[in-house]
Parts: sequence; structure tokens; C-alpha cells
Amino acid sequence: MRGNRWLVFLVVCSLTVLGVTQSGFGAGFALYEGSARGNALGGAMVGRADDPSALFYNPAGITQLPGLQMMAGFTAITPGTDVEIGGKSYGTKDNVWLAPHFYTTYQFSDKLWFGLGLFSPFGLGTEFEKGWPGSANNYNAVIQSVNINPNIAIKLTDKLSIAAGFDAMWFDLKLENRALDLGPQLGYADQALSGDSFGYGCNIGARYQLFDWMALGLSYRSQITQNVSGTATFEGPLKTLLHFTDTDVDGSIRLPDMFFMGITFYPTPDFSFEVGAVWNRWSTYDSLTINYADALPNGATSVTVKKNWHDTWRFQTGAEYKAAKWLDLRVGYDFDEEPVNSTYADYLVPANNRHLFSFGPGFHWNNWSLDLSFTYLLITDRTVTSSLSPGFVNPSEFENGNAQLYGMSIGYKF
Repeated sequence: MRGNRWLVFLVVCSLTVLGVTQSGFGAGFALYEGSARGNALGGAMVGRADDPSALFYNPAGITQLPGLQMMAGFTAITPGTDVEIGGKSYGTKDNVWLAPHFYTTYQFSDKLWFGLGLFSPFGLGTEFEKGWPGSANNYNAVIQSVNINPNIAIKLTDKLSIAAGFDAMWFDLKLENRALDLGPQLGYADQALSGDSFGYGCNIGARYQLFDWMALGLSYRSQITQNVSGTATFEGPLKTLLHFTDTDVDGSIRLPDMFFMGITFYPTPDFSFEVGAVWNRWSTYDSLTINYADALPNGATSVTVKKNWHDTWRFQTGAEYKAAKWLDLRVGYDFDEEPVNSTYADYLVPANNRHLFSFGPGFHWNNWSLDLSFTYLLITDRTVTSSLSPGFVNPSEFENGNAQLYGMSIGYKF
């Protein structure tokens, strides 16, 4: 019965992750919501890495986990922002996006551990009303991803552990915009691009318990190239008149590699805190090219949009206090840099630098754990006066950007 119980738990949680994966709201379109505990700590879990969500933050940490352990949950994200054009404000639609996670770890011996993670490392959801002034650039964008990530971790010494893993990432993209608008009398044609792909990469991690009161963590995830294939469909009065043809499309996007680093301090047995950072190589996203199997009405068979994003830092810190045997209290803060270059800003990511304030409790009873988190994400205002992105309306103000993130994770030690 015991074996059957954990097998059912594994299957149900895996299907749940694959079934509810939707988009989120991070700098660029990276997601850092690896677990509710990690959210409450501002992502400061790289040096700590002492629960199954270490597979997201630093898989070398799973050597701290005895036996078989599992964790599953999600973060619900409710973003919103306004774009001001010509003195009038246009807000994004109210949506709730889900970033799910599932982890399992198993100790084979005193030296060897295995871990399997399913999570969403990239996601985006931006939706405006059709026909708003920025429609030629974008009125709906949805990015979804699921990363299947097995890892092997080795405890080299009592203080040093290392890990290596393989990434198999499903990536799904949907972009909608007004391809052509000739005014109220002549009409318009809207374009909907959609496609998906699988891409592959790797990851490594290390954790070193320098002293009883200090631990160091470092992990790396490689770039992943997604060769997306799908369809372009058109609708509107001008579709037939100008011979817009629904067609197959393809294109490539190179997702960035990332470095996670953290130093955890344990001043007392009941209190700990971590400071750290994440470096994200967003400069890999220099352009987006869409190839059309059938030519557009103007004869073009491909469209390239320059992006020229730049590398970013995310600085994070979090503290945890064990208030009772059954209760942990957590708080965190992050500063997250925006990678979008003002010269090629668009309405896909109408945002700027972000501040994240988070907190949440953790509950423990017998072999069960329940972690909850709340994060308020504040996006600083931004003025874009001269973007060269196609369809962008100059000037534009990005204002009132914010999001609320609600996290929950349930764990069990078998």
C-alpha cells in the first residue's frame, strides 16, 4: 500500500502540472516561482536548498533530504498594467495565470540522490482589447512552458554536494495583432500566430556548507533553443479582399541561460536568512523571425522583429523563523531588472524594473507540510518616446503596473 500511495501521488501531481500550466508575469518572461516557500523567501533558496523545490533553485541541495519526498503546488498570478497613449489610458484585461510545480526526490545511498522536477520557467500573459491603439503591435500574447527536469546529486564530502540534470522543455507561443488596418470604411485584418515545440538543455548545481552557520549555493541552467512550428490564421473584412491566406509558420527563439547564487546564514537554530542573485542572459533574445509557408499579400515570406534585450540581474533576500515545531514564518524582497531595450520596446512586455515584497507561513504535522505565500509585485512607471518596434505608438507611458501572487505547496515525506 505504501508503494501504491506514492505512485498515485506522483501520477496525479504530474498530470495536474501538465494540465494547468499557463502563463505568468516575470521580468521579460522568466518565472521564478518555484514553490510557495521559495516565493515567501523572495527566491532565496539557492544556498538553503533544503526541501524538494531545491530542484528548481539548486538541485545539489537535495542531498539534505532523506528517503523519498514529494512536493506539489502552484502560484496564481493576477497581473495588470496601464498604457497611456495620447492622454488616454488603456488597461490590460483581468486574468489569473497559474505557474505549477511538482518535485520528487529519492535517496539511493549515503552518497547518491535522484530528483525529478516539473515546473514553468517561462511564461507571459498580456491581453488588451481588440482594436486598441497598440493593436498593430500586439493585443494578446500568451507564452506557456513546462520543464521536465531529472537530476542526479552526489554528496562528495560532508560539506560539498554537486548535481547535474537534463532539461526537456515544452514551449507554447500565441501572438495576436492587427496585421493591417485601413480605417472604419475599408476595414482590417487580424493575425493570430500559434505554435509549440520541445527544446533541450542541461543544468548543474553545487552547495557547500562552509561553516555550521553559513552555506554557499550556485546553480546554472543552459540556454534552450525552441524551434517553434504552428499556424498563422487571419480574420476580418480585409482577409478575402487582400487574399490573406491561413498558412503554416515556423520560427526560432533562444531562451536565456541563468546563474543562481546565494549565501545562507544560520545565526541561531531557529533563524536563518539568505542573500543572493540571479543573472539572466536575455541578450540571447535579439530578434524574432517568423517564416510563412505561403507568402503574405505584400509578397513577404518572413517577418523579423528586432528585440535587442539586455542581460539582467535579480537581487533577492529572504528570512525564515521557526516560531514553533509546527510553524515557520517567512519574509522576502526582490529587485528584478527589466531586460527590454527602450529602442525596441513593445506592448508584449509593457513593463519596467520590479520590486517584489513577499511573506508567508509554513505548517508541519507528522510527515505533511503546507506552505503558503503572498507576493506584491510593483512595477515602476516607464516612458517610451521613440520605440522602433513595428506598430508601436510613440510616445507611450507604462503606468500602474502591479501583480498579486498567491502560492501554495503541499509536501509529504514517505
